[in-house]
Amino acid sequence: MNDVEELARRLEARIGARAQALEKDRGELTLCVAPGDWLAVAAQLRDDPQLHFEQCVDLCGVDYLEYGGGTWSGRRFAVVAHLLSVAQNWRLRLRVFCDSDELPIVASLIEVWPSVGWYEREAFDLLGILFEGHPDLRRILTDYGFVGHPFRRNFPISGTVEMRYDPEQRRVIYQPVSIEPREIVPRVIREEGYARGPTQR
Repeated sequence: MNDVEELARRLEARIGARAQALEKDRGELTLCVAPGDWLAVAAQLRDDPQLHFEQCVDLCGVDYLEYGGGTWSGRRFAVVAHLLSVAQNWRLRLRVFCDSDELPIVASLIEVWPSVGWYEREAFDLLGILFEGHPDLRRILTDYGFVGHPFRRNFPISGTVEMRYDPEQRRVIYQPVSIEPREIVPRVIREEGYARGPTQR
């Protein structure tokens, strides 16, 4: 039995019915849980000596809008935590789907792994996912007055506002985007005989 199979066996035994799915793909495991079990399962994954995931090395939000070419019929937003057990030399992906597509919210994991504080702020800023219990949930990458969440799949590519310095007002101002959306297709123009080497005379 290899390490991934042993980890899968322990997860099935320890997590039990709280696991909505346990997916194995490319030699990696993804454990899916319900929002109501998210925090409790995370604490168990950290504290159970049979599992011992003492580190959360990354946490990110995912937008499944139009996933699979529009064939996706599940919830739109998910949160994925990437866990590491140094003691067991295991990695695990822990995923939860938010109950609401209009107001995506899950419990913060900051009490389980304090390192997720900035990751949760990033997922909030870029995707609009709220983390209940986070002590300082505010934008981290976009500007204070930014409107919307730029990593959502339906966010316009050019954005919604632009900023510029106004010399008359002597300050930076925000205004609606003034450029027209367009498809950018590279156009290559080469001279005749390009890449054929020097011409023979």
